[in-house]
Amino acid sequence: MFFDPMYILLVLLPGLVLSGWASLRVKAAFNKYSRMRTSTGLTGAQAAQMMLDRAGIHDVRVVATSGMLSDHYNPTNKTLNLSQDVYSSPSVAAVGVACHEAGHALQHAADYKPMWLRSALVPTANIGSSLGYIVMLGGLIFNAAGIVLLGAVLFSAVLLFQLVTLPVEFDATARAKRLAVEFGIIRPQERQGMDKVLDAAALTYVAAAVSTLLTLVYFLMRAGLLGGRSD
Repeated sequence: MFFDPMYILLVLLPGLVLSGWASLRVKAAFNKYSRMRTSTGLTGAQAAQMMLDRAGIHDVRVVATSGMLSDHYNPTNKTLNLSQDVYSSPSVAAVGVACHEAGHALQHAADYKPMWLRSALVPTANIGSSLGYIVMLGGLIFNAAGIVLLGAVLFSAVLLFQLVTLPVEFDATARAKRLAVEFGIIRPQERQGMDKVLDAAALTYVAAAVSTLLTLVYFLMRAGLLGGRSD
């Protein structure tokens, strides 16, 4: 399959280009604004804590975690996990990332419906991710369109999860941008750097959803279920 020109042109190359471009944008923006110190001198951890405090959220812990840009909010145990490069850094990039993750905690506290839906979809998406691709591939190998369709249904759970993730991430970013200035965490003139870091990060989620969609389209087309069979 990896030598199929259709797979290379429709899935492999676009996926590599999109993910590579998004990853480079994130790294470039983060590296650039990691060298720019916030005028308030707040670290990522302090910025996140201020976001939580000003929003009246007192049951979320801000903790340091290992890994580069491994930052995430865990709604299960209400921990806001910040990588070391973000947790202890007073840079515009670090504060932007920390405020974004705090934005997820604000969503949780406000019972933001897309976030609830994304959490509910995690088990189904995990099943679709682990089995969907294998079932679709098996269907192609055995020339069984019905099996490909079954795999596509399973794999669609991954796409649905990614599509629901987009408004969750965009909303957290919008909250971070607005409240970071409103709460005095950064100055208005520093918003540009924060925006570039968070906007670049958002592109990675778009790239992932597009890559998943292209994979689905490829398998459906090869099985003759979309646009006629391509042999």
